[in-house]
Amino acid sequence: MPFFRSISLTLFILSLVGCQTLKPTVPPEITLTTFEKLASMENVISIEKRKPVSHFDENYEIWFEQPVDYEDSTKGHFKQRVFLGYENPEQPVIVELQGYGIGSERAGELAKHYNANQLNIEHRYFNNSRPEEIDWNTLTVKNAAKDQARIIDAIRNALYPDTKFISTGISKGCQTVMLHRRYFPKNVDACVCYVGPLNFEREDPRVYKFLKEVSTQQNRDKVKAFQDLCFENREALLEMMKTAAIEKDMSWEFGVDKALDYTILEYSFAFWQWGTPVESIPTGDVTIQEMYRHLISVVGYGFFEEKSVESLQPYFWAALTEQGIYGYETAPFKQYLNTEEKVYKFEWAFPEGISKTYDYTPMQEVKNFLDYVAEDMLFIYGEYDSWSATAVELENDATKRELYKFVLPQGSHTTRIKSFSPEKQKEIYDIIDSWLVNEQTDTLKTN
Repeated sequence: MPFFRSISLTLFILSLVGCQTLKPTVPPEITLTTFEKLASMENVISIEKRKPVSHFDENYEIWFEQPVDYEDSTKGHFKQRVFLGYENPEQPVIVELQGYGIGSERAGELAKHYNANQLNIEHRYFNNSRPEEIDWNTLTVKNAAKDQARIIDAIRNALYPDTKFISTGISKGCQTVMLHRRYFPKNVDACVCYVGPLNFEREDPRVYKFLKEVSTQQNRDKVKAFQDLCFENREALLEMMKTAAIEKDMSWEFGVDKALDYTILEYSFAFWQWGTPVESIPTGDVTIQEMYRHLISVVGYGFFEEKSVESLQPYFWAALTEQGIYGYETAPFKQYLNTEEKVYKFEWAFPEGISKTYDYTPMQEVKNFLDYVAEDMLFIYGEYDSWSATAVELENDATKRELYKFVLPQGSHTTRIKSFSPEKQKEIYDIIDSWLVNEQTDTLKTN
């Protein structure tokens, strides 16, 4: 690749080639802009300076070229999308590790609180960060962690050599943070993880136990009663789902009949996961329309419908091969289900023509890492969130290594730091503050 002694000429050529990475040799007396520093990074395909959002002074979309498989270079590369909200190099960098695609360029909870820079990394194989043809066996937690470490190192070296980095993620993003921390424990200074499961089996049975004990018996009975009501009115509900399928152009790999069964079985998990008010459950003399409307408002169509499953295929692959999921016990509904299966599973969600045995190793290694080695990590959970069934459990000496866990009473999967009382929020932020203080200046700027 040619190099240029003139910065103006470099920028001119960058504009002609769609912002592809060039590495100019720059006289030391010239101060580079943020864009120019980003353009000097290796493995960058393109950079676009976008309209600023949130509190960021500058906002960039960056595409990195990443190996499909770090152990086999012959498998080629894919493009991975990153957003960088640049504030200034004296403020922390909050690294949003997505478990899925990037949903927003705006500042997350931590970046907003600290007026911080934000590096937002899309997970491999979600949205546009995927090869044209996916080799599913290359979608591993280890390859994903290497993607993230590679990007973090590049951004740190280019812009933030003396800045504190904190990784954070929500749900599957929390799993992503834990795995990245386990494989690269020194890549960031600390981690804040939200509502993420740590599953030890493909269909982790702790979920079933949780759903039998969550909240109060009275509330659980109301949830079960609604599921029974749905099964008792199954034929009428099925006609409504068939009509919806035509209107919304929906289909299901296992057919609409099985789709309705899965939807009713999913209801209890989704109900507690999202903190649905018990008072919203239809009771008494309800119409089929009211019943169906409530069922779909809680469960939705997006977990089982064919087009949605296709877009979520990387999630299902990861869950079924390394990160775990759950199933649906059929015994409580045996009178309605014509099946000998004890648990309805998600094997149908594998990509067509391929399946793989579940590997227990990665998540067990995360557990061992948290039990004995990990440092400077904070976990946030909601008490009633179904995914709290498999929440991280910290050993007694965890606080000596600065591992902390906060559980919001009756909280759901939407639980964040702002969900807690002002006193508890202060306690949480005091911990994070201690990780972010710059030893040289002993100062930290927050909102």
